[in-house]
Amino acid sequence: MERPAWAPRSIDISVPSVSRIYDHYLGGSHNFEVDREAARKAMEFMPGLPKISQANRAFMRRAVRYAADEGVTQFLDIGSGIPTFGNVHEVAQAVSPGARVVYVDHDPVAVAHSEAVLAGNADADVVAADLRKPQEILNSPQVGQLIDLDRPVALLLVAVLHFVEDADDPFAAVAELTAALAPGSLLVLTHASYEGIPLPPERAGGALDVYKDIRNPLIMRSRDEIARFFEGYDMVEPGLVPMPHWRPDTAPEDEDPWALSGFAGVGRTA
Repeated sequence: MERPAWAPRSIDISVPSVSRIYDHYLGGSHNFEVDREAARKAMEFMPGLPKISQANRAFMRRAVRYAADEGVTQFLDIGSGIPTFGNVHEVAQAVSPGARVVYVDHDPVAVAHSEAVLAGNADADVVAADLRKPQEILNSPQVGQLIDLDRPVALLLVAVLHFVEDADDPFAAVAELTAALAPGSLLVLTHASYEGIPLPPERAGGALDVYKDIRNPLIMRSRDEIARFFEGYDMVEPGLVPMPHWRPDTAPEDEDPWALSGFAGVGRTA
C-alpha cells in the first residue's frame, strides 16, 4: 500500500483507526482501504452508522453555536478527530471572532491534519494527548497559551467516551476535567447506546465486534449511565436526549431513525 503524502511516517497504515473510520462515515478522504473495509463490516450490522455520525456532527455544531451565543469563547474539544467542514473553530469563530479552541486527539493523522488546517490561526491549536490522562491535557503548552481556566470553557466530549472502557474509569477522567473548569463552563457530550437503535441489540453487537477486533472496543452505555458524566452540572434544556432532539434546526421527526441512536446533552457548572 502506497503511503499518501498526508499520512505521518509514524502511523501503521495497515491497521484501522477509529478516527479514520469516522472520517469515512462522514464522507471524508483521509482514510485508507483498511479503514473503509472495517467500516463496511460494521455497517453490515448497523447500516445507519454514517447517519449516526452525521447526527453527532450536527449536534456538535448546534451546541457550539449555543455556547458562543451564551458568551463562552473558549473551547476544549477532546477526541476531536480528523478535521471536517464546519469544525469547532469555524463555528465558534463565526459567531464570536477571536474565540479560542484547543483540539485534543491521540491519533497522529487527526493531529497532523489539525495542525495543517489551523496553520495561521492564532486562536486555535491541537494537542496530541489522551482523554484518559487529563493532567497531560490541562498542563499542555497549548492549553496554557490559549485557554484561561479561570473563565468559562466549553468542554466537548463528542463521540469519544464510548471508546473508554470502564476499567479506565471515564467517569473519573471527566470529573478531573470538570474540577479544573470555572463556574459557568459547559460540558457538551454525546455517547452511543443501545437505546434508540432501530434493530435488536444482538444484531448491533456484530458492529461492536468489529471495533473489538481492531482493539478499540465500543462501549454502549444506558441513558442513566451516560447521565452520570453530568454530575456537577445543571442540564441545559431539553436535557439528555437523542441527538436530533437537542435544540434542532429542523423538525426532528423528519430525521432518519438511525439518527436517534444514542444520547446528547449540554450541562453548565454552577
